[in-house]
Amino acid sequence: MNSLLRVSPRLIARPAIQRAAYTTEAPVKKAGAVRGGFVGFLLGVTVAGSVGYYYLLEEYNNASGSLLSSVEELQSSTEKVREYARKIEAVDKDVAKLKELAATTKEMNELKAEFRKLYDTLNMEHLELKTHVWGLARGEPTLIQQAKQLKQQIQQLEASLQSIESELLTSAVQIPNDTHPDVPTGPESNARVIKTVGELRQDGKDHVELLNKLGWIDLEQAAIVSGSSFYYLEGYGAFLEMALVQYAMDKAASRGFLGVITPDIVRTPIAYGCGFQPRAGESSQIYHVHANENDELCLAGTAEIPLAGKFAAKVLDESELPKRLVGFGRAYRAEAGGRGTETKGLYRVHQFSKVELFAVSTAMQSDAVLEEFRQIQEEMFSELGLSFRVLDMPTEELGASAYRKYDIEAWMPGRKTWGEISSTSNCTDYQARRLSIRYRPTYHAGKNTLFCHTINGTAIAVPRVIIAILETFQKPDGSVEIPNVLRKWLPGQPSVISP
Repeated sequence: MNSLLRVSPRLIARPAIQRAAYTTEAPVKKAGAVRGGFVGFLLGVTVAGSVGYYYLLEEYNNASGSLLSSVEELQSSTEKVREYARKIEAVDKDVAKLKELAATTKEMNELKAEFRKLYDTLNMEHLELKTHVWGLARGEPTLIQQAKQLKQQIQQLEASLQSIESELLTSAVQIPNDTHPDVPTGPESNARVIKTVGELRQDGKDHVELLNKLGWIDLEQAAIVSGSSFYYLEGYGAFLEMALVQYAMDKAASRGFLGVITPDIVRTPIAYGCGFQPRAGESSQIYHVHANENDELCLAGTAEIPLAGKFAAKVLDESELPKRLVGFGRAYRAEAGGRGTETKGLYRVHQFSKVELFAVSTAMQSDAVLEEFRQIQEEMFSELGLSFRVLDMPTEELGASAYRKYDIEAWMPGRKTWGEISSTSNCTDYQARRLSIRYRPTYHAGKNTLFCHTINGTAIAVPRVIIAILETFQKPDGSVEIPNVLRKWLPGQPSVISP
């Protein structure tokens, strides 16, 4: 692969391979200007050698401007090249597999053509082949032997082709989505803060101490029953969870979202189609379910998965789009993280309740829907009285499916740090291609159907919002003030709950 093309694997190499694997579109070449300016200069030097010094000087002056801009462009891309060199090596291997696949397919097709030619020859010379091919054994043994050999070669090539296609598919599904040009590059520390809302409280107890004092949680018995990182919520703790769910569902329904209670068990290929397959070298976060040997089932890590699956293999009308849904389900995460404050109490658990926003749209609608989701999230957290900030997440935090992702972090005084409570992502056509979600354009432009875009966003991830509420609204005596928008969903509609 030309080194001039390695500006950013998410912007160049990745969509090129993705399109090669799933579409017939040509890869995008973003370094054409660089190559053109430099090659033009070299050609000028070559010609100048034969026509004289002054022509060389003129050609050099003409090429210097484009060459200088090309050099500056390459210098500005140096950090991206270093950052993604290792990932591009993996993409190079995928390109090699594509070439191997093409060569094998060509060889097999040539052998099949030769086989058909021999078969036609036998048909012309021996009419009895119409009833019994092997009757030629006495007539043309040489042709029969050639046909047998060709058939064996074709079978071997077909087996090889199937193996290559399987390897290529395995590699292709690991290729992440393209990236929005405004997304910051690099690790989580490079996230761009879009806004901060509220004042940051600096005092107070952590949520575990508060929950125990209020009698809302039982971690010890949950560990006996299910293991670490599970919990019982009880008393007003249980009602607070239901209040948050009711509040989020009601908020989305008031905006025209269709309410859905999702299945928690899904087919594993649906989860993988949404981009939740583990990457190479990473541990899986999926709980697999095996009632028998043939089962390919797993517990959903988010309601996003069954909500996307609700549209799998469907063809919608453009006039129906965007379709907006709000789903409630349980989220199951097998990998709960390492030791320390990240896993203390409710912050990182194996199972939790979650309300999810989801939409299917056209390509022209998806950016606007993403901003709509973010606006709904900001409105909810403002009504809950939380202090939070909105982040435009960088490339290394986008996951496989996201084209652009906003995270919302709440200030948690007891933890004395920010904690993620929500996110929203535009996945463009990444999930739709894998799940075959299409729509019929109202006005056809050469294609009968097009791939939809999918957008998802967390309305309420219950445990972390409980943490933020408890630590934000705690009082010195251990009592907690309840946000006004939640009171009508609690028994007795209390404004303050005391130990």
